[in-house]
Amino acid sequence: MRAFEDLGYYCVDNLPPALLGPFSDLVQKARVKGAAIAIDVRGGAFFHDLDAAILELQGSGVDVSVVFLEADEDVLVHRYKLSRRGHPLGPDRSLLNAIRAERAELMELRARAAVVLDTSHLGPAQLRERIGSLFALNSEGLPFQVRLISFGFKHGIPTDTDLVLDVRFLPNPHYVEELKSLDGTVAAVREWVLKWPESRETMTRLSDLLHFLLPLYRREGKATVSVAVGCTGGQHRSVVFVDGLAERVREWGFSSEVEHRDIDLGSDGEHD
Repeated sequence: MRAFEDLGYYCVDNLPPALLGPFSDLVQKARVKGAAIAIDVRGGAFFHDLDAAILELQGSGVDVSVVFLEADEDVLVHRYKLSRRGHPLGPDRSLLNAIRAERAELMELRARAAVVLDTSHLGPAQLRERIGSLFALNSEGLPFQVRLISFGFKHGIPTDTDLVLDVRFLPNPHYVEELKSLDGTVAAVREWVLKWPESRETMTRLSDLLHFLLPLYRREGKATVSVAVGCTGGQHRSVVFVDGLAERVREWGFSSEVEHRDIDLGSDGEHD
């Protein structure tokens, strides 16, 4: 909410869903540029009206975007312990069971969301930056952004992705002594990875796939699409491919964001 306030939105926390319609009428009469409302299971019995309230607003022509924030179970448990506050669904449940019950209750809402943000590894500043890049009021409507993430499978697959691509079948510069300690942002590594015919063919085919899919995601109302490319350690091949695909995405006129998640976690080899 503070991030939205900084962007100039009129913000309300924990508004009962039944009041969304009247609140929308007030916002339009006052010609407020944008409004952001935080609604969650704290609403108790009122919360169950949320889905119908959203559908009613959308049916009346109001531009509504659902932003869904989530995090891993262990992260949520840690956050609750730090806050020393109980879970809204927790009086008769353990904290972990309350979190799981909440997740189950929100599955349909998550599926309706235009934006899903996994905050497990985001600090306040990073979350504020993501919100700003997606919802700045000087943009015309909700912008469409492509997030490209390089990662290493041995460090785990990113959870907040729409599409996961695997390039572990390509020649690995980890086994070239002078390239092993470098990463895919270095020209020598990039040239080595892409010198192989199968690597160039893979880049072409993955580019064609994204060129076909991205307009379809946008047509379906997605505000952001996350594409993760993985190799073994996330240092060489995946980095090269993410940078190459990002260049093509920008050429197609889409806004892109690049994250090399595991680039500093070690080498790309299988025996590290």
